[in-house]
Amino acid sequence: MTEIIGLIPARAGSKGIPGKNIKILSGKPLIAWTIEAALRSKTCSRLIVSTESETVKKISQEWGAEVPFIRPQHLASDTTTSISVINHAIEYLLNEGFKESDYILLLQPTSPLRNEVDIQNAITIGQSKHAIAVISVTEPQYHPCKTHIITPQGVLQRFFKNHSDNERRQNLPTTYAENGAIYLNRISSLTEEQTFIPENKTHPYIMPPERSIDIDTPWDLHLAELILKDQKEVYE
Repeated sequence: MTEIIGLIPARAGSKGIPGKNIKILSGKPLIAWTIEAALRSKTCSRLIVSTESETVKKISQEWGAEVPFIRPQHLASDTTTSISVINHAIEYLLNEGFKESDYILLLQPTSPLRNEVDIQNAITIGQSKHAIAVISVTEPQYHPCKTHIITPQGVLQRFFKNHSDNERRQNLPTTYAENGAIYLNRISSLTEEQTFIPENKTHPYIMPPERSIDIDTPWDLHLAELILKDQKEVYE
């Protein structure tokens, strides 16, 4: 039987927000929102946090996640790639007896508004389509055909030169951007292709913008706080 292993990468450092992953958001550490959503989804045979920090380890365990290993310091810098963190976790999982046909469900703690239904829906897509990969996406606030670059001469230039600035958005093709909330991949694909989005093998799970916020700056954290406050007031 194919298993799904939840993996939450959570290093201690962050340039934008020091101690970001354990920063308090609406009364809980940021990482707790992802741990709770994953546990409520009841989809993972194990829920593991990958961290180099004893503090993050303690908080993660308090909220119900496993921390069976400590990530090496060289995999916890600003330049560390997500795929290198996954490779380290895969080595552990394969040694624990998991199979290459199993799935890894990567849930970044910086997506606190992603909920258990989102996780369940993404996994349903993966299972129903026997997918190699499923990732969460959302419609971007600004259509890429409406974006510009600044030339070396300091003037604006259309990024897509074959589109007019006056083109109506309704006439442009709908585009989607990764929102960073959900990455569901077969272990075999990650091992072989070293990417979360294998070409022509990745299915989308579309999320609304109000649940797609990715915490990277203090403003993002403030915005998430306001959204959660509004949600709380609606249900009280």
